[in-house]
Amino acid sequence: MNRVSLHFEILNSGAAGRRGTLTLPHGQVETPAFMPVGTAASVKALPQHFLEELDARIILGNTYHLYLRPGHELIRRMGGLHRFMSWPRALLTDSGGFQVFSLNELRKVTEEGVRFRSHLDGSSHFFSPEHSMDVQIALGSDIAMAFDECLEYPADRERARKSLDLTMRWAARSKAHFDAHKHEAPWVDELEQTPNLFGIVQGGMFADLRRESAERLVEMDFPGYAIGGLSVGEPRELTREIIADTLPLLPADKPRYVMGVGYPDEIVEYAKMGVDMMDCVLPTRAARHGLLFTSEGRLNIKNRRFAEDQGPLDPECSCPVCQRYSRAYLRHLMAAQEPLAAVLNTLHNLAFYLMTMRRVREELAGSVPSI
Repeated sequence: MNRVSLHFEILNSGAAGRRGTLTLPHGQVETPAFMPVGTAASVKALPQHFLEELDARIILGNTYHLYLRPGHELIRRMGGLHRFMSWPRALLTDSGGFQVFSLNELRKVTEEGVRFRSHLDGSSHFFSPEHSMDVQIALGSDIAMAFDECLEYPADRERARKSLDLTMRWAARSKAHFDAHKHEAPWVDELEQTPNLFGIVQGGMFADLRRESAERLVEMDFPGYAIGGLSVGEPRELTREIIADTLPLLPADKPRYVMGVGYPDEIVEYAKMGVDMMDCVLPTRAARHGLLFTSEGRLNIKNRRFAEDQGPLDPECSCPVCQRYSRAYLRHLMAAQEPLAAVLNTLHNLAFYLMTMRRVREELAGSVPSI
């Protein structure tokens, strides 16, 4: 069996970022890439063929939510998450850590893992690094994430120190268990490859703890690395500072992923800093509330001033929504609470995000002027 299940090639690299290709068991991803979030095996409001038409090469699934419903063993029996949701391209699953730690009063952390209560029915569950790996292996994602503690903001140094040490011990346990069991993923025999596991840099908002976290993870030799624990309430300037300080500490020949960011101008900025992968629920969540992203800035389509506006949502956008529908119609759908509003708004927002990253890649390749 060919065990080389991730190949990362850097095509261009410089002060304005880097462009590459990330080859995974279920396809090739051009980087820097934005990854739409499909929390419960669904990018909210969009069927999978729309995502393919937008040329999304990789999307996310959420371990916590899929574990609770419909259950990872059911998904394993259905042939894995790719087959279950009819998505032939690459998938990344998070570890469930962020969702578990966001439960606050419903969880208890120990050295072994986290005991928590389901937000659905209050039932009790336990996630350890080993169990998180088992769930992700059953789901069969191309990239799984190590189980980590996502630190709250603000957190003092003592709290960050203890959290970092716990996360590093959990990272080692995650990797040991994953390496021992990754061959059990549903598609391994068919593709003759195995899933991949990324480590997650933590350490709160302390540069020296972030450095230590990165150095300890690099010693563990993961095939890729993520910067986690951001977009948890800290100022944007601090987010940027943490990313800028941490990126040089990660191996230049491996993919670098910043989790949970951000607005369109932010993902452009981070891509130009050298980030290869990003994800965020913002484009889909904002779409459902009528907040749309355009070349002219953010636009609240519910605003009365669009009631008789026959123009396209964004004259510079070539997505199916902007090519066909008027601002007046999109506003009407929101006002009437028509389900189609979420579909069209989400389609546009994700098209805008994916187009934004495509233009960054083209700029890095030297084919278009600066964004």
